[in-house]
Amino acid sequence: MKVLLLKDPKEDDCGQDPYIRELGLYGLDAALIPVLSFEFLSLPSFSEKLSHPEGYGGLIFTSPRAVEAVELCLEKDDKTEAWKKSLKEKWNAKPAYVVGSATASLVRKIGLETEGEKCGNAEKLAEYICSRIPMESITVYQKIPHPGIQGNLKSYFSREVVGLLFSSLQGVPASITFFSPSGLTYSLQHIQELAGDSIGQIQFAAIGPTTARALAAQGLPVSCTAELPTPGALAAGIRKALHAHSCC
Repeated sequence: MKVLLLKDPKEDDCGQDPYIRELGLYGLDAALIPVLSFEFLSLPSFSEKLSHPEGYGGLIFTSPRAVEAVELCLEKDDKTEAWKKSLKEKWNAKPAYVVGSATASLVRKIGLETEGEKCGNAEKLAEYICSRIPMESITVYQKIPHPGIQGNLKSYFSREVVGLLFSSLQGVPASITFFSPSGLTYSLQHIQELAGDSIGQIQFAAIGPTTARALAAQGLPVSCTAELPTPGALAAGIRKALHAHSCC
């Protein structure tokens, strides 16, 4: 049974995207299509703030892109040595909060200890943090549509149609998972056009409650929301939803 995940492929230490692997354990044939690109913003200002840990009570990393922004600042401003010699230690004396295990893993790679990854989603993490420290935010990237989104989706759906005689799904995947409201915004119209009258055969899944609400706001039924934003939790949720549907 084929499922589509609207996210960037990310290989882990085993050389495979963990979502592909986890879904494969349930016998599901998963494909990945990126729907978002990112532009980094305000890096000079962010770099200056990173140089003054004494002015802040900690760091909050909301996504892997935020960790990439730190790495870019260190590389572009020749601060790698300063980070190793003093800045990393000073920031490590303060909490580094993260959303999700993928972000936590990247934060640890730059030498910081993490907190909050088991909160499960941004809303719960915010509750965890708000009573602890005053906050200042800086936007270091913005989301834009991936330049290949329309072509990649068209190619995927066309490839599925070729196998129509061997599929009961009539050219559409059994499930599509959205990983952010932005991803939904940029891809939904293309999916609706490509699926046509078969759109009702697709089960829609969300990586978390914010994305699930965005799906509901579009009038789309949400077949499952991952209990945690992890490959294992999402795979289990999709498998359960598909099994329940097949038993109806």
